[in-house]
Amino acid sequence: MAKRIESELVVDLRGRPIETLDDFWDAVAEPCGLPEWFGRNTEAWRDTIQTRGISEVIDSYDVVVVHVDKRGVFAARNREARALRGAFSGKHSRLVVHELL
Repeated sequence: MAKRIESELVVDLRGRPIETLDDFWDAVAEPCGLPEWFGRNTEAWRDTIQTRGISEVIDSYDVVVVHVDKRGVFAARNREARALRGAFSGKHSRLVVHELL
């Protein structure tokens, strides 16, 4: 039996300053096809990437992979940063945080 290859939506935000969660929502809105009514919070993001049914773009892929630099909100050790990172847990999403050179 042949193994099915998963399709990935890759959103590469490296080089883009993401200092706040609002910056993150602005950055992913277009490439992920988020609707105007999207909640712009980690719970809404988790629903979008794990439960599906919110974005036709995301729903057309098996996995969403977001690449970011380890700076701004992704270098912070605060509740918002942990919640956003935690929203990527699951089989339908991956957050890749790249060290700055």
